[in-house]
Amino acid sequence: MDSPLISRLFKQLFTHRACQAGRPKLRPTPRISCARRTQVRSYSNRNTQDDDAPRNESHWQQRTDVFPQDMSKEYEKYPMVTANQLRNRRERPRRVKMLTRDFIEDSLYNPSYGYFSKQVVIFTPGDPFNFNELQDEPEFHRLLGQRYTEFEDKLDLKSPNETRQLWHTPTELFRPYYGESIARYLVANYKLSQYPYHDLIIYEMGAGNGTLMLNILDYIRDTEPDVYDRTKFKIIEISSNLAKLQAQQILRNSNSKGHFSKIEIIHKSVFDWDRAVPEPCFFLAMEVFDNFAHDAIRYDPITETPLQGQVLIDNNGEFYEFYSPTLDPVASRFLRVRNAATDGRYPHPLNQNKLIRGIKRRLPFSPNLSEPEYIPTRLMQFFDVLAKNFPNHRLVTSDFHSLPDTIKGINAPVVQTRYQRRTVPVTTPLVHQGYFDILFPTDFRVMESMYRFLTGKLTRVMSHEEFLQRWAYVEETETKNGENPLLGWYKNASVMVGV
Repeated sequence: MDSPLISRLFKQLFTHRACQAGRPKLRPTPRISCARRTQVRSYSNRNTQDDDAPRNESHWQQRTDVFPQDMSKEYEKYPMVTANQLRNRRERPRRVKMLTRDFIEDSLYNPSYGYFSKQVVIFTPGDPFNFNELQDEPEFHRLLGQRYTEFEDKLDLKSPNETRQLWHTPTELFRPYYGESIARYLVANYKLSQYPYHDLIIYEMGAGNGTLMLNILDYIRDTEPDVYDRTKFKIIEISSNLAKLQAQQILRNSNSKGHFSKIEIIHKSVFDWDRAVPEPCFFLAMEVFDNFAHDAIRYDPITETPLQGQVLIDNNGEFYEFYSPTLDPVASRFLRVRNAATDGRYPHPLNQNKLIRGIKRRLPFSPNLSEPEYIPTRLMQFFDVLAKNFPNHRLVTSDFHSLPDTIKGINAPVVQTRYQRRTVPVTTPLVHQGYFDILFPTDFRVMESMYRFLTGKLTRVMSHEEFLQRWAYVEETETKNGENPLLGWYKNASVMVGV
């Protein structure tokens, strides 16, 4: 029943006047009107139509909060649930409340309706691009767009889908050169610190199609046979669909089949990991931090008390946001650890002095809480997993340090979906579960400090370009006019490695 409903909703979204010319614009975020354990926002109109009935365009408009609908009785009555408790549900929950991070976790990773579990398709461009034969970056852009269209046309021949969620990664776009750069880093550092006393053990979390794994193993086998003999590659994959796809990739041809004895695919969440790995290992986490669940925090502008976001889902599946001054242990610990790790130096919504805040608070219809701050509590828990279960790991991670079109707030995400092959951004993370990507930037200065504080390990952060200039054979991705898409793309990404 999801697809017809979602198609109707997207059609209504595109008929809105703001969306008729080109890319839809972000709509303004409503003011905050209430504090403490009180409803703060209502994001969609509450109506009595059933799920299959068409809805008017107001369903997609932000609601004003000057006179918000009172949902206090429902808040007191509905049970608090977690994403873990919802794992075995086949239907999206109703008549419940949960922390914002649990809502995001459920939206992205629920096995039955989560975005990564059911919706996402990873673009593969086919044969690697021959960059040396391309005139310049615009030609690469044109050829990439052509292959994108051909790829989706083939998918539509098998199963047409107006709401297909298709995205790409640097691993796929720059295959095999990107993977080979990671392999060179791994081999060089393995030889410096572990060889010949230990095997080269590589863990990868969120391995997508398995392309990075195969590119790394191909390179090691072809250039470092002695190291290859001692190499083991283990994928930790939460998605059953992607775990099956990775297994199929290994058996795709004789070349990949040769790696079969080297590879283990572990179908579980890294947050469920319960086995100690005492051996030295490298842990790859490429483009995964951005989709870790975050908590939403707002602050009282006078007392500076933090309040934690919660999401209420009513009987009709509509969302309402509440903020409570009682922080759960995870969010409370994050604030303490961040403050200790950074000596209190980090971006904060309360960036004005108390006097100015007090004056602003007395203005008519002014917000009585700060803008939201999205704190990466799940990322902190990931660091905990590494510290506890992988004490001798060396982390290699890459992710976005900034993103365009984010919603309002500190460290706020981009929330978007695709409809009829067009990207549709919206202004709230409280969206129909499973159909929207919720993508956060990573503040590497703060996260590096927290990682060091929690694991006791030293690290280095560098730009994506800087890492590739050092470890990639950049001449292989240079066009005829000297431009280099491998270096020019992903300017908003950083790399953090252990030292």
